[in-house]
Amino acid sequence: MVSSMVTIASLAKKKQRGEKIAMLTAYDFSMAKLMDTAGADIILVGDSLGQVVLGYDSTLPVTLADMIHHTKAVVRGTRRALVVVDMPFMSYQIGPRQALQNAGKLVKEAASVATKPEEGKPASQSVSIAVKLEGGREVASTVRRIVDAGIPVMGHIGMQPMSASKFGGARIHGKAEAEAEQILADAKALEEAGVFAMVLEVIPAELAKRVTESVSVPTIGIGAGPHCDGQVLVSYDLLEMYGAPFRHVKQYANLGEQAEQAFRDYIADVKSGLFPGAEHSF
Repeated sequence: MVSSMVTIASLAKKKQRGEKIAMLTAYDFSMAKLMDTAGADIILVGDSLGQVVLGYDSTLPVTLADMIHHTKAVVRGTRRALVVVDMPFMSYQIGPRQALQNAGKLVKEAASVATKPEEGKPASQSVSIAVKLEGGREVASTVRRIVDAGIPVMGHIGMQPMSASKFGGARIHGKAEAEAEQILADAKALEEAGVFAMVLEVIPAELAKRVTESVSVPTIGIGAGPHCDGQVLVSYDLLEMYGAPFRHVKQYANLGEQAEQAFRDYIADVKSGLFPGAEHSF
C-alpha cells in the first residue's frame, strides 16, 4: 500500500534521483480511487473527458464547469496522488487575468470538496491540486501570473490537442530541426515562467531527451519515448475502452470487450429469466 503524499517537491526530488513518475487520467471517483491505491504519482483530470466521457469529437466543447464537476469527483477519490486539472479551451487564452480567475475558481471549488478521512489517512482536501495549460512561449506570461498567485502549473508542449487543427490535425512535432528548436525554446520559457513539470506530447524520442536534459523540472511524456522523467496515458486507452489505440499506447487490459460481454450475458439472463435466481432474492 502506497501511503506517502505526492507533492511538487517530491516530484522534483524524483527527477533528481532518476526515479520515474507515473501519471494517469481519471474523470470520476471510482477510477481515481483505484489509481491512487495502485500508486499513481499524478492523476490528471484531462479535457480528454470530452471524448471518452461526454462523447464529443474533440476537447474543444469542454467547459470550465465540466472540469470542475469531474475534478471534484476525482478529489473525493484521491488520498495521496497529486491532482492536475486541464484548463479547458478558452478558459485562459484571452489573457492572464481571465486565466488567473478561472484557475482560481477551479482549484478553489475542487479543494472545497470535503470527505470523511479514512483511518490513518489524510483528508482528501489536503491533496495538492494544480492546473495544466497547453502552449509554450505564448502562454509564459499567463503561467507566471497563475504561479505568482500560488497555484501550481504544469506545462504542455509538442502536440497540443486544442490547437491541432491549426497544424493540420494530430501529427509528430519537432521532426524538423527548426521546429525542434522552437520546442526547446518553449520548454525553457515555461521553466522560467515557473511550471513545476511539463508534458511532452508526440515528439521524437531524441528531442524529448534533449528537452528533459535541458530543464530542471520533470518532463512527462506521451508518445515522446523513454527518456522523459515520467509517462502519462489516457486510462481509457490503456484499458482499451475507447476507439482504436494510438501507436504510443500500450494496452494493459481489454475492459471494453469484457464489459460488453458482461452486459450481453446480463441482458440474456434477464430476458431468459435466469436472473435473478433464488440466491439473489430475499
